Amino acid sequence: MGMTLAEKILSRHVGREVKPGEIVMAAIDATVSHDSNRPQAAEIFKNLGGKKVFNPERVAMMLDHHYPAMAEANARIHKLMRDFSKEQGLIFYEGEGICHMVMPENGHILPGEILVGTDSHTCTSGAIGAFAVGVGSTDMGLALIAGKLWFMVPQSVRMNVTGKLPPGVFAKDVILHIIAKVTAEGVTYKSVEFAGPVIDKLSMDARFTLCNMAIEMGAKTGMVAPDETTLEWVKGRAKRPFTPEAPDADAEYGEIMEFNVSKLSPYVAVPHQVDNGVPIEEVLGTPVNQANIVSCTCSRLEDLRIVASILKGRKIAKGMRLMVVPGTKAVLKKALDEKLISTFVEAGGNVGTPNCMGCSAGGHFGVPSDGETVITIGNRNFKGRLGNPNAFIYLASPATAAATALEGKIADPRQYF
Repeated sequence: MGMTLAEKILSRHVGREVKPGEIVMAAIDATVSHDSNRPQAAEIFKNLGGKKVFNPERVAMMLDHHYPAMAEANARIHKLMRDFSKEQGLIFYEGEGICHMVMPENGHILPGEILVGTDSHTCTSGAIGAFAVGVGSTDMGLALIAGKLWFMVPQSVRMNVTGKLPPGVFAKDVILHIIAKVTAEGVTYKSVEFAGPVIDKLSMDARFTLCNMAIEMGAKTGMVAPDETTLEWVKGRAKRPFTPEAPDADAEYGEIMEFNVSKLSPYVAVPHQVDNGVPIEEVLGTPVNQANIVSCTCSRLEDLRIVASILKGRKIAKGMRLMVVPGTKAVLKKALDEKLISTFVEAGGNVGTPNCMGCSAGGHFGVPSDGETVITIGNRNFKGRLGNPNAFIYLASPATAAATALEGKIADPRQYF
């Protein structure tokens, strides 16, 4: 019997064929940690007696969740990370953008590799065919010393996405629809492989959106097998040789799920759970105070282009607030070159520094007041996600968020395409 994509990658890194349910020690290709973790992996590393990390060229640290520092506590963590990175000679970024976007964008993780990160959305990098998983600070501290980590080999689930995406319906709608069907615990600790003709036609930006939200249905990771689209995107970014893997034709999956999206409407997840997804027809006209075009889910160049195409030549609704944060400085630069940023500003939007502001705990960018409603392109709508547990958060695609910003109420983006 053949192997799935996750099994192929883990087998190569263990040095033998592995099976679901096994506990194995696997070599790691790259690690990433950010400034929102308490305690810091650097502190665990030192508490465990660590002297030198396993490979400074494979260890990245990033200031992205609370950057620039909002308070003294954030500044203290930033200094700790700067000092540790300098001492160890690590890859270090501050203000360059969100770690889940910076890592693949800058070639720090490649197809067929294993990435561990101290954030649940590390699974984003599965879009390039990497086994990318979130871990805690203690596991990361150990990984920094050993360059290896224990894993339980996950059972794999294949999700075939068929049909043809209707105009105005995007990858974010697809994943919200899938999560609503599968539920928040539907594939707990399983490796999800997204496949099928719809996936084959998706851009890399769209594939990152899908894999980013795999954790929201309990998955260990979400992955797309590398193809020509992947390799073309990686070309020029890779700084070392890599070995892409692909699932065998006779791979054994724990489950194969089918999703036909030809008649899919834009999807919206209503408060306060990600799997509370419904077709937009069920929430049309819901009053909204703020729209957030931010997060590691959908703040790539393709997403900003979609938003700008709807906003161009128009103004957001009176009383509406629009927050836009490009995911990385590279995305920001291209958005400036294409005059997308001008479009956002002219429409009445506010543009923030590339990082996690406006998503993870709200940061210092657009925290809503009691009773207010926010529509966001982010990945979570839990109470307090944007800094106020008394606000209401709806998740949607960039197109839906942009249309909503124009109308001041949840609006169907299909009319703009």
